[in-house]
Amino acid sequence: MLGLPEGTRACLFDLDGVLTNTAALHDAAWKATFDEHLRERAQRDGSEFTPFDPDADYATFVDGKPRDAGVRDFLASRGITLPEGTPDDPADQPFDEVTVGGLGNRKNQQLLQRIATDGVEVYEGSRRYLRAARDAGLRRAVVSSSANTRQVLEVTGLAEFIEERVDGVTLRERHLAGKPAPDTFLAGARALGVEPGEAAVFEDALSGVEAGRAGRFGTVVGVDRVGHADALREHGADVVVTDLAELLADGDGR
Repeated sequence: MLGLPEGTRACLFDLDGVLTNTAALHDAAWKATFDEHLRERAQRDGSEFTPFDPDADYATFVDGKPRDAGVRDFLASRGITLPEGTPDDPADQPFDEVTVGGLGNRKNQQLLQRIATDGVEVYEGSRRYLRAARDAGLRRAVVSSSANTRQVLEVTGLAEFIEERVDGVTLRERHLAGKPAPDTFLAGARALGVEPGEAAVFEDALSGVEAGRAGRFGTVVGVDRVGHADALREHGADVVVTDLAELLADGDGR
């Protein structure tokens, strides 16, 4: 009834874009942060201001990655390199002193403001799927690069369905490599006491399905919210659905 292969004992869910629509909030926070930095840089050196593309740039450079990696990779695409700094650098650093850590914290500040103002939307098909997985006795963990995972799970009421959490805080504390490396999903499987081949990974980001494939998980389910089903398959998804409820209905992914 869950649309998963026989022998599956656990489910590892990404958060943003799979269980919740926080991806839209992340996208807006990244755009506000990067555009402010890029606009000031253009004004200072007399170059043309090219804004952050909320579709192409978000999907290619930041979606599914740890915050500092998103900052580093997007700026590198524009030929920009900043000092690394530290995870505790202030969000209000002046332009001449800005670091990867500080710009990442500025993005997080933007995100938290949006969560407080707009709230967080839960995909109801995902809530249904979580409930069904729990009732079927499958183990359940969230594996996300977001450092705000715990707050989002609590605010949305999804925490009751989740047994373990591997998130941005875990990455920092354990020095785990972020997606597309499989380290976070492997940590989630260990936390649930299952082998990778016994677990299903649910991901909407290309880097996430790559991580699931690299970790040799039993099934990688791609969740296509933005019309990139073919890309999800190319990067490693075994099956692609537009909503987890499709798996409950007949197990027929598209």
